[in-house]
Amino acid sequence: MATSEELAFQNAKAYLLKNSTVSNTNIYDHLAQLINKLLDERPEDAVDVVEDVSRDLKGRAFKQEAENIQEVEARSEAVALAEAQSKLFETKVEEETEADEDMQPVIPDLAETAFYFEQTSVGLSREELFRIFLAMKQLTQDQPVETVRFWGKIFGTRANYIVAEVEFKDGEGDEEDQLENDEGDGDIDVPQRESSEDQEDDMESPDEPPKSQYKPPPVIPREENRMGTNKKTYFVTNEPGTPWVRLPPVTPPQIAIAQKIRKFLTGRLDAPIVSNPPFPGTETNYLRAQIQRISAATQVSPMNYYQFEEDEEEEEEEARDSFIVNTEFEGMPYKELADPSLNYWVHHVQYILPQGRCVWYNPVQKAEEEFEDEEEEEEREEPDEPEPEKGPALLTPLSEDAQVDGQPSWSTTLSTSFATPYTVVGIHSNRWPGAHAFAIDRKFENVYVGWGLKYQPGCFQPALPGAGEQEHVKTEFITETDDPTPEEEAALRAAQEGAEEQEQEEEDEEEDDD
Repeated sequence: MATSEELAFQNAKAYLLKNSTVSNTNIYDHLAQLINKLLDERPEDAVDVVEDVSRDLKGRAFKQEAENIQEVEARSEAVALAEAQSKLFETKVEEETEADEDMQPVIPDLAETAFYFEQTSVGLSREELFRIFLAMKQLTQDQPVETVRFWGKIFGTRANYIVAEVEFKDGEGDEEDQLENDEGDGDIDVPQRESSEDQEDDMESPDEPPKSQYKPPPVIPREENRMGTNKKTYFVTNEPGTPWVRLPPVTPPQIAIAQKIRKFLTGRLDAPIVSNPPFPGTETNYLRAQIQRISAATQVSPMNYYQFEEDEEEEEEEARDSFIVNTEFEGMPYKELADPSLNYWVHHVQYILPQGRCVWYNPVQKAEEEFEDEEEEEEREEPDEPEPEKGPALLTPLSEDAQVDGQPSWSTTLSTSFATPYTVVGIHSNRWPGAHAFAIDRKFENVYVGWGLKYQPGCFQPALPGAGEQEHVKTEFITETDDPTPEEEAALRAAQEGAEEQEQEEEDEEEDDD
């Protein structure tokens, strides 16, 4: 019979061997492993590290010895972005000759530009602008660009777009556009013309519906690179340090539809544009169209900073599409630049016509050329010659801009009215909120920071769906008749069978006579 001491020992050991409901381990085994580990390693000051050794043993008990899935360290988006941006700060020491320095692309000093925009309460943070400057420098190393400029920043619902405006070197940058056009055109199977006999058979057959005489309206081609709406090329990125993406050229239908819809950008270039009327493209194309619309309406400069070349004739003033910098320009007084009349600011980007181009294209002339190539000599109605579209010429003063909801299209601000030699004049668009410009001495710059939406008084009303199709017009080939009754169908079927039997008898009689 066990003594009381033995019974107490058994109860104590049973208590120590009781497994935990959480970890399914017991204190007895854990203490045995702890003592064995201390005796094997014999650390100094064991009493001070016993808690750490105990915690380590518990951690190993819950870790599999052999893991089939490789551990992936979870990183936040901020850490991943910081790692990508850290590459922008890597300096490369290269030997450059004087000739190489002359061929380097021109990168504007964003720090100076940001300082002047700060005087007019406009701009981004200095840290972000410095990262954008490094990203633009990286762009010049990856692309054969001649000049690059920070166009602005467009906000999105998921991510933002940082836009860089570039000009490629002569003979560079057009290959990619050509490849995009080749892939987009594709091979189209053109149906062969039917012979005259087939056409006669079709006309004689009353069961065949008449062929449609509808001809789609002529397609308005896009303007060539370095001209009109595609004069400049644009690259975008969501954050400095992430890859730059080149936007495709813009087409007239894209601009025409973009003028009729209002969409918030998402920050994803492949996002679809769901709208009425349907937009021909994805967010990439819509973003490019909005950039061109904003540039055409808000890219301004002080008067006489740009000038036309002297050899151009005055009667071709409306067709001018290029200008040069006036080397004799010495700046304008701030009072003239801040004049509410806006007579001393001009547009230096071509106006976009309702057709979606900067230079009007005659669609009737193209249709006539296609008709002359055809062999048909039938008479046709001559289409009406459309009236050419016209718009404001280059370097038109801002005073000719239409008002916005009864207010001037632009507002002006001064950095200070005391130190007049250092006063910076800011000008802000009321038609495209977010478009700004400044001028002081011979310096000026434009920037856009906004949502990419045009100001619209009142609520936006999307276009209503089109009217339903009308009934088909009756012709000699298509007439509406009542459906036959079952009796009439039976009588017709019997008559057809009788006619077939009679034809068969006649054929048999002819064979017997032969």
